[in-house]
Amino acid sequence: MLTGFYELFPPEGGKILLVLFLSFLTGLEREEHRVEKEGSFFGGVRTFPLIGLIGYTVALLSASQVVPVSVGLAIVAAFLLMSYRNKLAAGRPGITSEMSALTTYLVGALVYREQLWIATTLTVASVLLLELKAALEGLTKRIPAEEILTFTKFLLLTAVILPVLPNQVFGPFEINPYKSWLVVVAVSSVSYASYLIQKLTRQQGGVILASLLGGAYSSMVTTIVMAKRAAREERPHLFAGGILIASGVMYLRLAALVALFNRQLIASLGGSFLVLAAMGVLGGWIWTRVPDRKSGAVDREFDPKNPLELGAAFLFGALFLAMLIATHLAVTYLGKAGVYFLAGLMGMTDVTAFIMGITESAGRGTSLGVASTAILIAAASNNVMKGVYAFMLCDRKTGVQSIALLAALAVAGLAPLLWLAR
Repeated sequence: MLTGFYELFPPEGGKILLVLFLSFLTGLEREEHRVEKEGSFFGGVRTFPLIGLIGYTVALLSASQVVPVSVGLAIVAAFLLMSYRNKLAAGRPGITSEMSALTTYLVGALVYREQLWIATTLTVASVLLLELKAALEGLTKRIPAEEILTFTKFLLLTAVILPVLPNQVFGPFEINPYKSWLVVVAVSSVSYASYLIQKLTRQQGGVILASLLGGAYSSMVTTIVMAKRAAREERPHLFAGGILIASGVMYLRLAALVALFNRQLIASLGGSFLVLAAMGVLGGWIWTRVPDRKSGAVDREFDPKNPLELGAAFLFGALFLAMLIATHLAVTYLGKAGVYFLAGLMGMTDVTAFIMGITESAGRGTSLGVASTAILIAAASNNVMKGVYAFMLCDRKTGVQSIALLAALAVAGLAPLLWLAR
């Protein structure tokens, strides 16, 4: 669109108009800022277009050479430095306008090089950053320092570690470091997304919202937390239903993770997962509607822990590799029965690590049918284990209802084995 615009003018006329327009936009924002405050400020609707034209002219004269453009940038920066020194002397620190001027110079040079999209994007981004000053500064006050550290850890897991790992198979167990760490990133991302939503909706909603978000974070952790709280709330139907909802969301979480890494496997399990998730979520919601002796709203209390602790990420990675090796050994030496036994056992501990391990090996070392069956067994075993925890930690009524509901979901979770075995 921009290319067609400047082609209507003489060869360089369209470019000059675009430089004037983009630099005027930045200057207009700075002019409005200057009007709002008293005193002298650098730049406005005349200065910024002039700087943009200087950048364009220097790039034109230098042709394909970079050094003259760099020298021009240094000269403009020297003038801006004098402006900044005057502002410091007047007791008005702040270098935003000067940095905007440097950006405008570069925009002019980019337009000459026909980098129109980059030049426009830089201008729009600059104006947004300048205009949204109050909102951005308010955001820094609302976001605690530990949350910034948490996001930095997320970038470390995804943008720093992942790209440097080799994407090839090693050893007799066919371990791919890149894909293995990608599994860690995917699991961490799902938990981190739930963690952020829980933080943003803190002190909002009740047990049902806590169950929905907690199921995406960790259904086992959610079950334990809600079971402990149920022991003092005397709301058996509400909390037993909430625990069932969290386990229903677990199937959606597993479906998303399996779909990311094995399309054939999710084609086999996707329908079953959706039905089981609907049974858990809708059944749990209906159960929460059954009146208890006590009534009234119950607020959320659980404050989730950061799921991106580096130690936890590396521990999950180690568990995932252990599950890959254990599955390979079980298939080789114990056959299908060994894999199914391992699935039932691991469902009582870290079900996600086992399921992701079997997902990675499905279609290669493990047949799709065996992998599908093992995943369903592991998920059912995990539901039974959560029922046991709930029974041990809740009051008697909530515990009985929870273990009954989760046992029913576990049995329903094994029902697809009837047609998978064919």
